[in-house]
Amino acid sequence: MSGERIKILTGNDLLTGDVTWWTGRGWSRHVAEASALGDDAAAIIATEEAARRVVSAYVIDATQDGASVRPAHIKDRVRALGPTVRLDLSLRAGDPDALIGLV
Repeated sequence: MSGERIKILTGNDLLTGDVTWWTGRGWSRHVAEASALGDDAAAIIATEEAARRVVSAYVIDATQDGASVRPAHIKDRVRALGPTVRLDLSLRAGDPDALIGLV
């Protein structure tokens, strides 16, 4: 996948443990809603972790092609999809194209 290289922020919801992605205004379970970061990643992480909305937040590399956001590293692409041992439990259950672009 080609596209613009961006930095995005990910972490885990403190209450549910769900993988979350920073949207620019809050957190989403869907990587497609992630927004590119400016130079304020450290401040966002500090504020969000102090407010106990997210835990273990960190910045990752990704590409953005139109409305599609794809983490650069396989680890984060797997995190974006959800459980891989049972695709019926993933965030895209029932989507035959869910694994396309994962690897």
